[in-house]
Amino acid sequence: MTSRPKLSLPRSPSSSPAESPRRRNRPPVRGTGSAPRSRARPAPAAAPAAPLPDEPRLDPKHRPRPTASASAPAPATQPGERLSKRMSELGLASRREADLWIERGWVRVDGQVVDTLGARVLPHQRIEVDPAARHEQEQRVTILLNKPIGYVSGQAEDGHEPAVVLITAENHWNQDPSPLRFGRHHLRKLAPAGRLDIDSTGLLVLTQDGRIARHLIGEDSAVEKEYLVRVEHAQAAHAGPPSQTLPPEQLALLRHGLSLDGHALRPAQVSWQNEHQLRFVLREGRKRQIRRMCELVGLKVVGLKRIRIGRVVLGALPAGQWRYLGPHERF
Repeated sequence: MTSRPKLSLPRSPSSSPAESPRRRNRPPVRGTGSAPRSRARPAPAAAPAAPLPDEPRLDPKHRPRPTASASAPAPATQPGERLSKRMSELGLASRREADLWIERGWVRVDGQVVDTLGARVLPHQRIEVDPAARHEQEQRVTILLNKPIGYVSGQAEDGHEPAVVLITAENHWNQDPSPLRFGRHHLRKLAPAGRLDIDSTGLLVLTQDGRIARHLIGEDSAVEKEYLVRVEHAQAAHAGPPSQTLPPEQLALLRHGLSLDGHALRPAQVSWQNEHQLRFVLREGRKRQIRRMCELVGLKVVGLKRIRIGRVVLGALPAGQWRYLGPHERF
């Protein structure tokens, strides 16, 4: 039997079986062996080249930023305004609510889904929201409370309870025309839209709907609030009822011309209802505004009741009880 010839490959003269190319390229490792150290000084390192415009620096203070993607917010230099702000201006949702809907993919601009926070739109672009967002919004409630004296509008303070503790099944007005049934979920994120002082009574709005809150207490809100205010002279020296002794020019100042905290007040409607009671209609709501206005003209407020906000009236709602804002009621 004839043996097959062996096939031999030529060896590189610079390589040997004991040293592979991979190992040959490794730098020498200094250890405890007997290899002699080189006493020659290394050549000075060349200065690093300036990075190219697209080359990230290695310094920790200049870490490369991630490349912009579809989920990155649009820069403020782009034309238009933020989508969430535009939605708030159009009354579609509060800005916080709009951001949540955008993240969920519930917002379309000109028919295209926008799920990027910070996206910007132009005034002529059409904005639509998903029916799921509308459905969620419709589940939110607004409650009208006839706040008694002794409760604060917001968070508990100085030992006084917040008005929201009155929102119970027992205090639900039995003549409420709304078909809604009270549930504990109606208290979730329920917040006052406006305030009444602890010594004041009347209509207080609490809502889960950010659109209503913005409409009533936003910076550009001009919703009317009507009050009945019982007054007396701040100085006991005045004889007779205030309606007969208050100079006409002082009543004119209540209507327009006063300032609080260095800011001029908006014009107000102020008129006498009887000898001791004034009717105020305001389009703003500064802290203790009516009481401070009266002090400036020599009057002391001894009773204050809010009876209307926009087109919604207190009506026959008893003190300490509440009802739902009806589906067809608008402020």
